[in-house]
Amino acid sequence: MVGGTRRNVLILALCQGLYLSAASIQAALSGLVGASLAPEKLLATLPYSLITLMTASTTIPASFLMARFGRRAGFVAGALVGGTGGAISTVAIFHQSFVGFCLGNALMGCFQAVAQYYRFAAADAAEPSLRSRAVAWVLAGGVAAAVLGPTVAGFSKDLFAPVPFAGAYLAISALAGLSILLLAFLAIPAPRAGEERRRGGRPLGVIARQPAFIAALANGVLGYATMSFVMTATPLAAVACGHSSDDAIGIIRMHLVGMFAPSFFTGSLIARWGVARIMLIGAGLLLLSAVVSLSGTALWDFWIALALLGVGWNFMYVGGTTLLTTTYRPEERAKVQATNEFLTFGVVALASFSSGGVFGVAGWQAVNYTVLPLLLTAATATLWYATVSRPAPAPATPPRSSS
Repeated sequence: MVGGTRRNVLILALCQGLYLSAASIQAALSGLVGASLAPEKLLATLPYSLITLMTASTTIPASFLMARFGRRAGFVAGALVGGTGGAISTVAIFHQSFVGFCLGNALMGCFQAVAQYYRFAAADAAEPSLRSRAVAWVLAGGVAAAVLGPTVAGFSKDLFAPVPFAGAYLAISALAGLSILLLAFLAIPAPRAGEERRRGGRPLGVIARQPAFIAALANGVLGYATMSFVMTATPLAAVACGHSSDDAIGIIRMHLVGMFAPSFFTGSLIARWGVARIMLIGAGLLLLSAVVSLSGTALWDFWIALALLGVGWNFMYVGGTTLLTTTYRPEERAKVQATNEFLTFGVVALASFSSGGVFGVAGWQAVNYTVLPLLLTAATATLWYATVSRPAPAPATPPRSSS
């Protein structure tokens, strides 16, 4: 990568690490806080689900606003709103307000919506042959989150004892503030005024009929939904199986390592073996994660299952993002990326919200059985794309007749 691209990727990777540190705190604690504040236990995961619901609602306007005003302005605005959400959640915990906690979580969804474009910003600024590596290296910032997020959560959750978890949500505001400071050094040129309006590109329906688009969407949406559905229920399941809240934080740490450590080599694997093969391996790893979860509920079962869940998600997500960038032209970028993120987090919102209900009604095994049709669908779409995109064999050259 050239110097400017390398610097931008580094900044975006660091911002990804800070955002994901905040997200890991939410993943580990929102269900537990929700269970303590909710009037009904079935609503325990509603606050966390509102994060993904707000993400889905914000992705489309965020994409078009960044197309108009630039990536840096959009990223700063998202972090600012997310930091405000962390502060509101802190106050809500002090006042035992479930409604206030839901509001704070919903605002943090704006942070998540905008942060999803970090990887696209890196890919769009890189040469086509380097896009998978740019995406993977930005996601590699999540490795820092695997250490920083749970560490901050463990340190800060009792900061305002005897009020549990309030300090952890104040820490989310601090992490968002650090993101804003880093983004001041991001150097991605703002788009030229009116460029996308003058050249709208192909209709979205034409783009969406491409096999590459369908496979990319299936892997991004269904892989993320599977991961979110299982991850959201995991802290509740771990505590229900006799493990502590600190154990739940440790399980999420292992999950984050699995999600982001492979990013150091996922791009190279895609370049070497092809995107379809990596996405299929990812679906297989998510299936193996479900098998481990169904085999037992010891602490090491949770560790291994959530690590596999993370690695499988990484392969499907990086692969899906890389494949998606091949389906649009520059003037189609905003609408295609917005559509992808909207569909992804619309489905993820449904998955995370239903996760608590499925676990509460049917248990941990039902959570893991539920994801199997999603994985089969994603794998089928990938195999179809691989089949139709395979180059046709060259016609045989007829033998020369000898005179």
